[in-house]
Amino acid sequence: MNGTGDQTNDSYRSIASRSEGLFKDNGSRFIALAYPVETESEIKEIVASLKKEYHDARHHCYAYRLGYKGDVFRANDDGEPSSSAGRPILGQIDANGLSDILIVVVRYFGGIKLGIPGLIRAYKTSAADAISNARIVEKTAGRRFRLSFGYLNMNDVMKMIKDMGLVPGHQDFGMECSMEVTVRLSLADKFLETCSKIEGCCAEEAE
Repeated sequence: MNGTGDQTNDSYRSIASRSEGLFKDNGSRFIALAYPVETESEIKEIVASLKKEYHDARHHCYAYRLGYKGDVFRANDDGEPSSSAGRPILGQIDANGLSDILIVVVRYFGGIKLGIPGLIRAYKTSAADAISNARIVEKTAGRRFRLSFGYLNMNDVMKMIKDMGLVPGHQDFGMECSMEVTVRLSLADKFLETCSKIEGCCAEEAE
């Protein structure tokens, strides 16, 4: 997730779909559940649903990292000794260079305390197992724009879309036309510059 030179590095690694991992030690079970996510609200919903689904578990520890820069992250020990659960989970996310990922490890206590080194090993190993069972995919960070242009300029706009390899989203064609497109970060400046050269074409950041 690090750029080289002044070129925008807009690609990063994540997982394609939910995956699971498992680790057992002295009767305790550590069930790791990894999810592809993009927002913290998604994460809250998933964690809440897992606490209901595994309501009889002792702990629901988790960690996540979001965004192509990976600068949004959190590690939660959920009652385990400080840094013995969330940090080891986050460590596996980082060791694999992943972002837009949440890993929740559900612990069923087996009656024997594992000690902090044992807990760190358990949470680390179960998280690593979930990642090893996941399909890793490359994602591209982008910006969404809403294009506005006159009907007479449609050919020029469509040529720009085709030349830049963009996929049109929501479209409305009348005398005044509009279209939404997602442009990868490394092409955003070129896209805006090209659009500005088309008469009557206006690009605004879409919400």
